[in-house]
Amino acid sequence: MENKKEMVVSAIENGTVIDHIPTESVYQVIRILDLEKYKDEVLIGNYLSSNKFGKKGIVKIKNKHFTKEEISKIALVAPAASIINIEDYKVVDKFKAEIPDHIENFVKCANPKCITNAEPIQTKFDIVDKESLKLRCHYCEKFTTKETMKFNE
Repeated sequence: MENKKEMVVSAIENGTVIDHIPTESVYQVIRILDLEKYKDEVLIGNYLSSNKFGKKGIVKIKNKHFTKEEISKIALVAPAASIINIEDYKVVDKFKAEIPDHIENFVKCANPKCITNAEPIQTKFDIVDKESLKLRCHYCEKFTTKETMKFNE
């Protein structure tokens, strides 16, 4: 008998697969997309073997397709992630999550004195460095980095 070392995961009929998530970012992706409260199937795999990355994470979400804003969130924490849209068990769209040039209303400004942290004003940022992930606040012009980035709840 042949010794197989692979795990078989059922295909989803309709939904989205987020593939190539860095292992340290899998649970952050779950949190920022609010998938803890999602009421359909969510499959989470982490530290899976990957020829391209060594180890990776993957999330499969049944009956869910993401908005442009949600994909921007994914790109901020997992810039190498692939988004795969599934319909009738077939891949209908596959693309890399891309960090946008501008984001609004889902990242907090790292400057405690920024007006957005004192008043009910939507945050706005320009992405000034996509490689190291550096965001400049539209209001106070302070920088938020990957290390200091926090998401609005």
